Amino acid sequence: MTSGDKMKAIAIGADISSNDVSVSKTLIKNIENNLYRIKDLGAEKVGLTNITGDDIVISAFVEDDLVEDINNRIFNVLKDCAEDIGDLKGISKNKEEAGEGISYAEAKIKQGRYPDAVILAFDTYSGENFVGNVANSAIEAAIGMDGLSDISQKIKNETKEIPGLGFVSEETDDPVIVATVEDMESVGTIVGAMVGAALGNKNVYLVKRGTPSYIIPGSVILSVSAFLNGNIMDLAVPFHERTRILR
Repeated sequence: MTSGDKMKAIAIGADISSNDVSVSKTLIKNIENNLYRIKDLGAEKVGLTNITGDDIVISAFVEDDLVEDINNRIFNVLKDCAEDIGDLKGISKNKEEAGEGISYAEAKIKQGRYPDAVILAFDTYSGENFVGNVANSAIEAAIGMDGLSDISQKIKNETKEIPGLGFVSEETDDPVIVATVEDMESVGTIVGAMVGAALGNKNVYLVKRGTPSYIIPGSVILSVSAFLNGNIMDLAVPFHERTRILR
């Protein structure tokens, strides 16, 4: 990335698993083996950043003028690898025909900075009526913090347009958040605020990347990943260790 580039961090989440609680190793491997197709189109960095229950998130750092093309390519990778068409069938070029579909988030990268980002992904088990509030509390906690470059828009109960793909309806219920940070030392404070705010809501649980979702219905789970210099770090375990009560 050069100092003159205008870039975004983008994240697309989808349920394309053959079951409702986990993502198979085969599906993970197939997606990872196809990520080169996204990078070859011009993505600066790309990765399978979050695996949350039966939902996965592909994230990428992309120049502004490539966002639509990269979104389309991510969609095609998801479609080609899908065990079940799931959320992919909900997207529509016609706003009135949109259904429950993939989740999307984007945030600007500060010019002259190497792209680093934090991605939170949520999966719901009869928690659809409050997951938007959970995600928004995490967004609100990060706004204004030192080291935050940008953060994706708050979740709204309305039809949403995804650049380069089309529309998804307000029934889309497994939100994704992406926040861009100016340096690695800012990650801990920003993630701490976001995860703490999310977990302050009822029936919300932090899970490790790839953990099956064996929880009581009426709940929401979230995973949190750092995408630093193209490397993916699961922050659930270090966050848990940091917040342990010392005895």
